[in-house]
Amino acid sequence: MLDYAAFPEQRQALIYQILQENGRVICSELASRLGVSEHTIRRDLHELSKDGVCKKVYGGAVIALPESEDIAVRKNINVAKKNSIAQRCARLVKSGSCIFIDTGSTNLAMAEALPAELALTVVTNSPEIAAVLLEKPLFEVIMLGGAVQRSSGGCVGAAAIAQVQNILFDQGFIGGCAMSPESGLTGFDYADCEFKKAVIKQCNETIVALTAEKIPAVARYVVAESSNIDVIVVEENISKEYATAFQAHDIRIYTV
Repeated sequence: MLDYAAFPEQRQALIYQILQENGRVICSELASRLGVSEHTIRRDLHELSKDGVCKKVYGGAVIALPESEDIAVRKNINVAKKNSIAQRCARLVKSGSCIFIDTGSTNLAMAEALPAELALTVVTNSPEIAAVLLEKPLFEVIMLGGAVQRSSGGCVGAAAIAQVQNILFDQGFIGGCAMSPESGLTGFDYADCEFKKAVIKQCNETIVALTAEKIPAVARYVVAESSNIDVIVVEENISKEYATAFQAHDIRIYTV
């Protein structure tokens, strides 16, 4: 058996492998498994975090996702999974409400899945989502303005933030790059994350739809702490451990 105490590179390689498989690691468990001290494990996690592999959290670390592709690429990835999640999100919407739909490939699928017979006021920062919503004759569609950010496909600047601050939403469907119980909802683009923060402040209920690879994981900028998210819609293979951890933050979880 390899003496992991004597071979830090092999030890860190194994930690990286565990991160890839499980999405997170716990210092005490790694120390016991590898026969080293928790201090040694924390040093290993520090080295891995410097390489961008993980993000340290209390008691361990979660995997750091690579930066996401532009919206034009993302909407063609995991299409079936996103459609299932989107349909579940659409069923949460009540007729007569005012909702916000954030930019993002899953939220685009949700806009397509919304029943046309609903009478809704829908606000979005995505021209592509607005175009889909305008096909539904009972929808009042409000498009936030400003420059369209190519990477996210939405307006996220000062003009859009100023507009959104004058609207109160029954529900907000917020996109995100990654989420963990410890780090909350996170994203890669600073301006986009700041815009999402402004929207969440105006929402009575905040809903986040995520594919499984985004849980648990962390991106660069915090959008919201877990306690500020009301609902997560995710694939049914979310582990019981993470489901329990999110529920401890009073998050309701719907699986598909």
